[in-house]
Amino acid sequence: MVDATKVDLPYFDQLLEQLARSPDSKISKTMGRHVHWGYFQSPASDASVASCVLAAEAMTDRVCQAGRMADGLRILDVGCGFGGTVAFLNERLSGCQLVGLNIDERQLVRARQLVTARPGNTVSFVRGDAVELPFEAGTFDLVLAVECIFHFSSRKTFFSEARRVLRPGGTLVVSDFVVNGDKIDDMAEWTAANAGNSFFGVKTAALCTGTYPRLARGAGFRTLADEDITANTLPTYAGLKSIYAEANMHDGVAAAAYLEEMSRRGFFEYRILSFEAQAT
Repeated sequence: MVDATKVDLPYFDQLLEQLARSPDSKISKTMGRHVHWGYFQSPASDASVASCVLAAEAMTDRVCQAGRMADGLRILDVGCGFGGTVAFLNERLSGCQLVGLNIDERQLVRARQLVTARPGNTVSFVRGDAVELPFEAGTFDLVLAVECIFHFSSRKTFFSEARRVLRPGGTLVVSDFVVNGDKIDDMAEWTAANAGNSFFGVKTAALCTGTYPRLARGAGFRTLADEDITANTLPTYAGLKSIYAEANMHDGVAAAAYLEEMSRRGFFEYRILSFEAQAT
């Protein structure tokens, strides 16, 4: 049962307000489709609006490629935002059943407006909780969680639910910020001196290096890949700070600067992880 009181997403409160108020602003142009970090060719790439848009699309491509996307699959995008990943898949694949799930109905309203199924595909957007997926066992071939798992109340429960709704041999892909286990002491010292930043509805702390594979094994998955792409995400921060500054989202500027420093110091790593559902 979805509980509306679980929706605590002040970042999206501000973002939706900006999209409605300023459709031609930087934030609307860069986050009207994808609301996640970009994948840039190098850490020195420029962070113009056009570059950020292309980088967000490139990140979507890398995540979907990690999921072994192919024609004819049944695909669930959990925490689907405005439907950007579903749109990406719909534009490239045929014969697919594409489902986007989000706990926030406002995001789903926009997704339904923006994404129309191509002939041969089906597209639907469902309101639901990632830790209580409203689908039968074995419904999907691929489950995606693109830079959203930290909003879920429990990563462990989500992994169990993802395994339940996947067929044996199906794929789960997660992109997330992971703490570098070799730098925990340095990170603790630095964060203690730089506390007080908002992370816009984050519910669970970042996991440490190696925790995801252990979590996956416990839920009935085997790890396929664990890719550190931190360097390729770094230009995102300059883009975010510029976008948020134009929109007068001062908390956003501060949070982006904080995360940038955490990443540049090597405390946070941005990873794409893929897992295969094992037979039970």
